[in-house]
Amino acid sequence: MRILFTGGSGKAGRVVVPYLMAQGHRVLNVDKVALDVPGVDNLIADITDSGQMFNALSAYAGFDELEPGTGVPKFDAVVHFAAVPRILMAPDNETYRVNVMGTYNVMEAATKLGIRKIVFASSETTYGICFADGMRQPEYIPLDEEHPVVPEDSYAMSKVVNEVTGRSFHQRSGADIYGLRINNVISPEQYESDFPVWLENPDMRRRNFFAYIDARDLGQIVDRCLKTDGLGFQIFNASNDDHSVALTTPQIIERYYADVPLARAMGEEETFYSNRKAREMLGFRQEHFWRKYTRDPRG
Repeated sequence: MRILFTGGSGKAGRVVVPYLMAQGHRVLNVDKVALDVPGVDNLIADITDSGQMFNALSAYAGFDELEPGTGVPKFDAVVHFAAVPRILMAPDNETYRVNVMGTYNVMEAATKLGIRKIVFASSETTYGICFADGMRQPEYIPLDEEHPVVPEDSYAMSKVVNEVTGRSFHQRSGADIYGLRINNVISPEQYESDFPVWLENPDMRRRNFFAYIDARDLGQIVDRCLKTDGLGFQIFNASNDDHSVALTTPQIIERYYADVPLARAMGEEETFYSNRKAREMLGFRQEHFWRKYTRDPRG
């Protein structure tokens, strides 16, 4: 597929883009800085500028596309990851503006240009727990896509708005628009730098539901979204199957979720950030478990 990917130079994108290329896709990365990966086409642009997004989505990806003399090829899909990636990086109003208007501009241009597949990055923060003032508990566990989304911070608010925007553009255009509520993205080097600390201090993972998503497994989820047609508008939790701490499901419940209702029986190592919908509807299968790269202190 010929894909326009916004935000490919970010933490997740710089792993997901090469993954997509390895599946045979051609990727044009639209970002404020180029992604220095062989074979990636780059276009420097600002998602908050509507004109730039219409231009990017109707542009050549590289000089080779001039050769046939048949005009600009059409993009098959858009993957939209570009955003201010969390709170406390920019003023709250700027985070909200960039993320909301940027997503609107990308989706408007894509649907008006007739692109029939959009995959966009939403966030675990929409559930209102990650950036809560103090400790907030989920209403039930495991969290699925039906759990209420009532955040209190500008970043998570922007992601909730973006989901509504995606649903509205689907309603108008009929395009497949899939939002990924991405859990804490783990790049390969973090298994050595961060996981040993987390395994010794599980309290550090409470705001992330003790969950994670390997960036390469996120690439697989995006690829499965691109290859799965006809689902209309959908939201998927994006997480790995297991916990990011060396505790079992019953141990975590006893220590952290004793007063939280259990919606269903759970497996011994099953994530509280349910990825069941992605597994069932997209065919996602985790490939990168933390135990492949980090020693389990339990032996």
